[in-house]
Amino acid sequence: MRSLLFVPGDSRKKLDKGLTSGADALLIDLEDSVALDAKEEARRVTAAFLSEAKTQAERPRLYVRVNGLTTGLTDADLDGVMQAAPDGIVLPKTVGGTDVAHLGAKLAVREAEFGLDDGGTRVLAIATENALGVFALGTFAGASHRLMGLAWGGEDLSADIGAEANRGDDGAYTEPYRIARSLTLLGAAAAAVDAIDSVYTNFRDMDGLAAECREARRDGFVAKMAIHPAQVPVINEAFTPSEEALARAQAVIDAFKANPGAGVVGVGGEMLDRPHLLQAERLLKRAGRM
Repeated sequence: MRSLLFVPGDSRKKLDKGLTSGADALLIDLEDSVALDAKEEARRVTAAFLSEAKTQAERPRLYVRVNGLTTGLTDADLDGVMQAAPDGIVLPKTVGGTDVAHLGAKLAVREAEFGLDDGGTRVLAIATENALGVFALGTFAGASHRLMGLAWGGEDLSADIGAEANRGDDGAYTEPYRIARSLTLLGAAAAAVDAIDSVYTNFRDMDGLAAECREARRDGFVAKMAIHPAQVPVINEAFTPSEEALARAQAVIDAFKANPGAGVVGVGGEMLDRPHLLQAERLLKRAGRM
């Protein structure tokens, strides 16, 4: 996945539009974008949408962002949508691997209840929305086979730490958020799951979005979340490996195959070692998933 588009779970019109956005995944939201008194209606709308959209041959992956484990709303969210078999669940305000394991147990019960494949529901954890979550980023390895990715976000974190803003006058994230971003990247690598970059909230600034996508890809993120359909093409372009990059990756792999006992090989005038092979393999694997 390259692009993951948030869509309010209480708007069938926006959900239908999301299907044609080109996003690799829809993150159907039952949390922040849905008022408390609209939660039940959002569950109903989301379940109906999932049931219909799942039958389409060409569709994005369908994930549902439930309310966090401390809200008392998570069970009702899962009861409302799991019967429609979403591809995955997005867990907000995650505090480490313990929360993912807790959610996994809840999912296992409902998979059994609704006759779904055991373990088939994946989990995407948003892991930096409070200070506790930032300090727990090293605990996801081995927490659950369901975990497919770690994402980070700076909006809720701003509120948690009492910051006036999370970006400076130049538009770049300030130091606390750069730390959270970097630790998410390292936590995802330690857990061997995808690292997914945060949303870019200025949905009219496509140049700024493109620049942030390039920086995220450079550093090791493989996807980015979006809040508006117009952002999806920019994100997809940025996170789609170029033909040149794919050809180079294949050349690295071929060079090591031709020299199975070598620790270092020469490709295009450069001497490359095993870490370069791992990077090449990851790139081709990601391109295959797309």
